[in-house]
Amino acid sequence: MTLSAVEAAPKAELHIHLEGSLEPDMLLALAARNQVTIPYANADELRAAYDFADLQEFLELYWAGQSVLRTERDFYDLTHAYLARAHRDNVVHVEAHLLPQGHTPRGVPFGAVLDGALAAFDDARHAFGITGGIILGLNRHESQDEALAVLRSAQPWRDRILALGLEGPEKGNPPSKFTRVYDQARGWGWHLTAHAGEEGPPDYIVEALDVLKVERIDHGVRCEQSPALVRRLAEQGVPLTVCPLSNVMLKVFPALAQHNLRRLLQAGLCVTVNSDDPPYFGGYVNANYTQSAAALGLSAAEQRRLVRNGFVAAFIDDAQRRRCLHDLDAAWPSP
Repeated sequence: MTLSAVEAAPKAELHIHLEGSLEPDMLLALAARNQVTIPYANADELRAAYDFADLQEFLELYWAGQSVLRTERDFYDLTHAYLARAHRDNVVHVEAHLLPQGHTPRGVPFGAVLDGALAAFDDARHAFGITGGIILGLNRHESQDEALAVLRSAQPWRDRILALGLEGPEKGNPPSKFTRVYDQARGWGWHLTAHAGEEGPPDYIVEALDVLKVERIDHGVRCEQSPALVRRLAEQGVPLTVCPLSNVMLKVFPALAQHNLRRLLQAGLCVTVNSDDPPYFGGYVNANYTQSAAALGLSAAEQRRLVRNGFVAAFIDDAQRRRCLHDLDAAWPSP
């Protein structure tokens, strides 16, 4: 099969949850390996459950799936499998969310989560040439004190963690809950990002920018409800890590043809395309590009700009950014 230009192009993926990359077959295999009972007999039954009314319903299934992850080997296998799959989509740089807070209450050692994932990134760099790292995620429905405890636990790995992120149910959990946590991570030199404006209002995006002082916004699609915010995001070049198929599956938009990806791009925003939790939402990053292009009528130039935005928005130094953009130019010359 011949790849389209966008499929063949080198890409960055900036919004992927490692736990959300757990394919049904691996989930079942890990359940068997770790003797964890799950209420699904086979992969088809599990896939049939991927019909979500909203974010909360998805999260409940997502959290149940996490229960099979128990050991450092599990987190290595999970991360390596995702990176190998991303390599097939010509992803060359990955910034992946990982949520130790979702595992340590079950008795999983904090180090098992991080060491397994980081070892897989090290091996993927050698095997596939993929660069990148871990965004340490926080559960926004938990307290700031619990989040500060996560940072204390992460301190031995502080030089190997790329960024701090905030995820989980937005409703009733504004970014401003976590001011002290973000101040500390900023002091450590970490990059900062946060989920905002997926199910939450535009005000949450403003809080993430003004209170947490994040460098980019995960999702952010509800910014369109505030024209002033759209102008600000465009003028300040704040990237949005948009996940089109996820947004449709979680009913943020009724159909991909109604997604605002193209409108945001045309408004001058630095929007990027990502897969979020691909087995749950029906596609890895190339599928998000190609299906969005077909549904929204994206031109080749618009698709290329989305790919380019991924490298512009990445938490990389200027030298790596120039190399990535040079490689993109070589693979897909500007129209």
